[in-house]
Amino acid sequence: MFVGEQPGDEEDRQGRPFVGPAGRLFTQALEEAGVERGAAYVTNAVKHFKYTQRGARRLHQSPDAGDIKLYRPFLLAEVAAVAPRFLVALGATATQALMGRKLPMLKLRGQVFEAPEELPAGLPVMLTVHPSYLLRLPDPELKKREYERFVTELRFAGQAARGEIRRNAGGAPEAPPKPAQPEPAKGGQRMLPL
Repeated sequence: MFVGEQPGDEEDRQGRPFVGPAGRLFTQALEEAGVERGAAYVTNAVKHFKYTQRGARRLHQSPDAGDIKLYRPFLLAEVAAVAPRFLVALGATATQALMGRKLPMLKLRGQVFEAPEELPAGLPVMLTVHPSYLLRLPDPELKKREYERFVTELRFAGQAARGEIRRNAGGAPEAPPKPAQPEPAKGGQRMLPL
């Protein structure tokens, strides 16, 4: 199960998640990672498109803590109904919605955590970037490296969800992709043992 941040303009108009520019990049990355999009459940943490009207254009505004808090019960119910084997938080908003608090997502990127108590016990949650982050990177070399890392993370998520990743005695995935400089979890959030 993949959780994004909020619908964009195209998603809002079509009523489906990840169909705009970031969604097309996400679909491409899933294909390269060997994850069939139709086999994955894709949703957003915030269920409405927050925007500012500028003439005929609707300009994206980031969701705030109130938006995340408002929609969190719906997201938790969605996770319970879908009953995924593996959750992926795409970006900071999704990370905050799933984990129940802000975390330094870029520093913890690629790491797998046990879901908080509001979610099924032992459910693994991997943190990674939202595909829109990749679209905004100005340096082509950095964009290429970050995209490759994103594909690696999606590949790992797919393998973990299909049961292709060995698990340790505690049931945690044994070898998640590691960020360049891993940092320990802070504030009581438990990182799954490797």
